[in-house]
Amino acid sequence: MSGTKKDSHWIPLADLMTVLMVIFLFMSISYMALVEKRQKEQNQIFKDYEESKVALYNELNQAFKDDFAKWDLKLDNDLSIKFTNPQVLFPTGKSEITPHFQSILTDFLPKYLSVVLQEKYKDKIAEIRIEGHTDTKPIGLTSDPYIDNMKLSQDRGRNVLAFLRSQNCFINLQPTEKERLQYWLTANGLSYGRTVDKDYKLSFDSKQPIDNDKSRRVEFRIVTTSEAIINEALKNIE
Repeated sequence: MSGTKKDSHWIPLADLMTVLMVIFLFMSISYMALVEKRQKEQNQIFKDYEESKVALYNELNQAFKDDFAKWDLKLDNDLSIKFTNPQVLFPTGKSEITPHFQSILTDFLPKYLSVVLQEKYKDKIAEIRIEGHTDTKPIGLTSDPYIDNMKLSQDRGRNVLAFLRSQNCFINLQPTEKERLQYWLTANGLSYGRTVDKDYKLSFDSKQPIDNDKSRRVEFRIVTTSEAIINEALKNIE
């Protein structure tokens, strides 16, 4: 009798352990399935981002394939288009756009806007920066040559943006397209903070000598929504 009573206490406990193991196994399988699902979602997010970036690069490359040489344009993998001939952009030390650069921009801007304003990129672009960059030569306005060149580069970027807004390719846009561009477009002056070397690589990174001629440039730089994409991916990890 004593043995029977002892067994009657252990049988329910064994059954409980079995149930707990089944529950734990089910939870583990469910968790693994959830992790796999989130991983697939993250992979798809990054894939979509990379495909959009590649598509933008390819379309810009195609749009300006006949113009790179004649306009001294350079398209980089970071989706920046550089105008690299300082002699045709602005007079030395001035921010007024030369007639020759105005002529180039008149042809450049409609092509550029026709690419970036496509509906498929509406949620892929976060910002379009018009950047002015100077060389390291002081222009003698104050005792701080970096700030002097900062003002000059900002004025140049702003004048390019103002010229864009004066063109029919902007004036004739639909209101929603204008609103989108006004949300995206910024004019930025970077002084000589991002000078480049003879290969157009940032001299800060390459540690090569600064090429002042190549450093004087204007860039149209597309910033994609990568930050939002990364935040979305991080949320899925939590």
